[in-house]
Amino acid sequence: MTKFINPGLAKTSRRNVLRGSVLAGAAAMTGSAALATRRAPMPKAADAASARLYKAAGATAADSTAKPADLSGYTRVKQELVAPPFAPEHEQVATGGPKIIEITMDTTERLMVVDEDTGAEVWALTYNGSVPGPLIICHEGDMVELTLRNPADSMMEHNIDFHASTGALGGGGLTHVYPGEEAVLRWKATKPGCFTYHCAPGGAMIPYHVAHGMNGAVMVLPRDGLKDAQGNPLKYDKIAYIGEQDYYLPQDETGAFKTYESAGDDYADSLDAMRTLTPTHSVFNGAVGALTGENALRFNVGETVLMIHNQANRDTRPHLIGGHGNFVWETSFTDTPQTGVETWFVRGGCAVAAMYTFEQPGVYAYVNHNLIEAALLGATAHFIVDGEWNNDLMEQVVAPRPFAT
Repeated sequence: MTKFINPGLAKTSRRNVLRGSVLAGAAAMTGSAALATRRAPMPKAADAASARLYKAAGATAADSTAKPADLSGYTRVKQELVAPPFAPEHEQVATGGPKIIEITMDTTERLMVVDEDTGAEVWALTYNGSVPGPLIICHEGDMVELTLRNPADSMMEHNIDFHASTGALGGGGLTHVYPGEEAVLRWKATKPGCFTYHCAPGGAMIPYHVAHGMNGAVMVLPRDGLKDAQGNPLKYDKIAYIGEQDYYLPQDETGAFKTYESAGDDYADSLDAMRTLTPTHSVFNGAVGALTGENALRFNVGETVLMIHNQANRDTRPHLIGGHGNFVWETSFTDTPQTGVETWFVRGGCAVAAMYTFEQPGVYAYVNHNLIEAALLGATAHFIVDGEWNNDLMEQVVAPRPFAT
């Protein structure tokens, strides 16, 4: 179960967050001012080059003489984002003309328990306080207008890169916000499908932020909804939004997980752990057990569920034990969906949609079918399905019993 240690975001110290080793763009608070100051670049050329790339992307758009976007014909609507594994209210088939979907996200830094059994914890870098960040849903042709806010008591700079968008490094070059700042980005959803978004300040800060939970997904639906290969409409009753997160938590010489006073204090240790490319945890929705036990998702026989699986950093292979992917879109919704899939593939930096109609009651395990990661690192969720058992699909003919030799 995900546990938030400081839900009120208790104020942290305003010391040098990353002890002088931050690339250009990382920020810390100074005095009582609400604005952050820029740090000196890291000496490593790759980080410096990446930081310059993001700044150049923003400068290109800022210096553009392009005409303002034509917003005539658009209707403004506000989408209330909700915490995973749930989805915001939305239409499966768009009504009316294109819309400007207004959303707001706060770049919240909070201490979270990753595994209650071992005490492993992380200063999670989040959108709206959750790992993954909230699911955003729009239709092809809509505009998404995000207000991105960085609370004044944050320790770091943040931004957002939408894989669904076009230009300025997915908006990453236009959304750098320091503690106490906000920015507004509007982008057009031109390609239907499921897409990752994540924080990308530049250099080593990109994997650092992503591996600390700062990622999520956007679903861009076709205006006429989802369809099968023959063009027949496909409807779903519920959405299960799952973000698979790989953590690289620093450990001491005894193997115990280290603790840190403030967000960013683990920077150097985390980079060392990340360089091993071996996660200490691979979990669904932020923590071991976040979607099991009392946190399991509940459905009924006959309900059709659209499972949206996001992994911003590593390849993964989701599998529903006891069920299937009736329809799976590993790439675009414009592509013909795969059918009857046992295990589907999520490329690192992608989000995938899989649809299934439950036919039997019981507990289903939804896992990364790298079973080492599922059983040992935490990549498991449970779906509890209520309804009547169908012996035509499965029947225990003989219960376990001794047999004669």
